[in-house]
Amino acid sequence: MSPVQLPLPVALPDGACFANFVAGRNLEAVQTLQGLIHSNERFVYLWGAAGMGKTHLLHASCQHAADQHTTAAYLPLAEADTISPAVLESLEHLDVVCIDDIQAIAGRPEWETGLLHLYNRIRDSGAHLRVTGNAAPAELGLALRDLSSRLSWGLIFQLHPLNDENKLRALQLRARSRGMDLPEEVGRYLLHHWPRAMPKLFELLQHLDIGSLAQQRKLTIPFVRELIKQVMS
Repeated sequence: MSPVQLPLPVALPDGACFANFVAGRNLEAVQTLQGLIHSNERFVYLWGAAGMGKTHLLHASCQHAADQHTTAAYLPLAEADTISPAVLESLEHLDVVCIDDIQAIAGRPEWETGLLHLYNRIRDSGAHLRVTGNAAPAELGLALRDLSSRLSWGLIFQLHPLNDENKLRALQLRARSRGMDLPEEVGRYLLHHWPRAMPKLFELLQHLDIGSLAQQRKLTIPFVRELIKQVMS
């Protein structure tokens, strides 16, 4: 059996690991996730606004499981419209199960019931379950109160945004993983001339990478200014 089992044809992004996640105020959550595979604490719920790194941490959890030669699954519930709740069956036989964006199935009885049963099966099987959402369990709008209760069974961490220094570190780490050199002054320019949400910054970084390769130029503020104008046009 492959160390990372995906119930959907979803590829984990290259390089999504704990080592390249800039934790900031979320260090306790990151350290906890890293140590959980050998812990008796089997349920973790992470919540926060979009762009806080929830998906990265689930991908990192799957990669960490693979590194430990254990089995894992990642399930993005944002894609629930295209899949069946039957995908939840038998996940309890894996070592680590990561479920992203639970708010996406709020008010959908077949999904809520399926997840409730999965929680119960994982409790009995000894597997580890990590779930993310955009709000605290009681504020997700779930119809099944028992499911909200299950989300509170274990550890709960609210993820917080990065400050500018940590955003700069995250940008430079992402750039390095793409084989780019992002000078500090260019990174600070991006922070002051582009929306500061990390997904937006990473998306811009991808455009800069493409532009830099196409024109065989290093990233300088004048060149980045030119590329940003192209992206916005």
